[in-house]
Amino acid sequence: MQVVIDILENELIEKYPDILGILLRDQTTQKNIFWATDNYENLGDSYKSDSEILPDLITGEKGNVIMPRVHKDKILQLSRSKEMAEVFTPSWICNAQNNLVDNSWFGKDGVFNKEILLKNGTKSWETTKEKIVFPKGKTWLDYVQDTRLEITCGEAPYLVSRYDTTTGEFIKVENRIGLLDRKLRIVNENLDSINEWLNAAETAYKSTYGFEWQGDSLLLAREALLITFIENFTHKFETEPPLDYIQNIAEIISWNIWQMDGLKGVIPNSCAAEIIEIPDFFETRTEIKKCKGCETQNIKSHNGIYCHIMDWDIEKPIKFISLLEK
Repeated sequence: MQVVIDILENELIEKYPDILGILLRDQTTQKNIFWATDNYENLGDSYKSDSEILPDLITGEKGNVIMPRVHKDKILQLSRSKEMAEVFTPSWICNAQNNLVDNSWFGKDGVFNKEILLKNGTKSWETTKEKIVFPKGKTWLDYVQDTRLEITCGEAPYLVSRYDTTTGEFIKVENRIGLLDRKLRIVNENLDSINEWLNAAETAYKSTYGFEWQGDSLLLAREALLITFIENFTHKFETEPPLDYIQNIAEIISWNIWQMDGLKGVIPNSCAAEIIEIPDFFETRTEIKKCKGCETQNIKSHNGIYCHIMDWDIEKPIKFISLLEK
């Protein structure tokens, strides 16, 4: 893959023929993810908000339909910020907040990097060069296995940081600061066998989650996680990973990075009012029954399609909201 921030769907199709189809799959509905935004409706009926994102809609001559937010025009960025609260956080903020997670996990500051202020006033970070040392009672595998979730993830800048989502600046593998980036750094530092590396990387992906409302952002997030896998393997072994492993990681991503209304735990816009016909002596009258969950704001009472994710320990799908009971 080219070292560019916009992952081109045409290149995915050409180099990895089955991968785009996997990345477009919604594992809950067994259909494709859908647009869930009206930003593309001017392109035709197939681009309406409730339409599935199909490969032929974003490849060929339409290969530039979906692009990172930093490449979208300013008017569209502003529109999405207002309508869908789409705000992308600078990488230095993602880093600072991810550092707080690791400060707690390791029991000390500055494990992966040191936050710095550049001469031009820009905040950044300086990556630690030494191999990460783990606290007593914890191992590198514990860290890789620890569950991480980015809510309303957009293009997933807290999980993977291939580029700064506000400036578009590409970030080298060794300087990345995402939650998954950090897991992969640990894998890179501790394993030199390809098979062991692949198994540990799979574990890292299985323990990393994120959900997003809009289909285009979701696809960008999924693509970013997949290319991050390829880039890390290539960085470590100076060759690309086997195709079957790329497909395996894509499958994991299609389960772990999913389309959801985070306030309801369901597929976006899947709750609906029911029209009930009530027989009467002289005529049949209709009554509209609204979604109970939407009316009461009870996440367990929606009539929409509840999202499923994979429980990798038992290798069976579970409802996401079932985790809220634990």
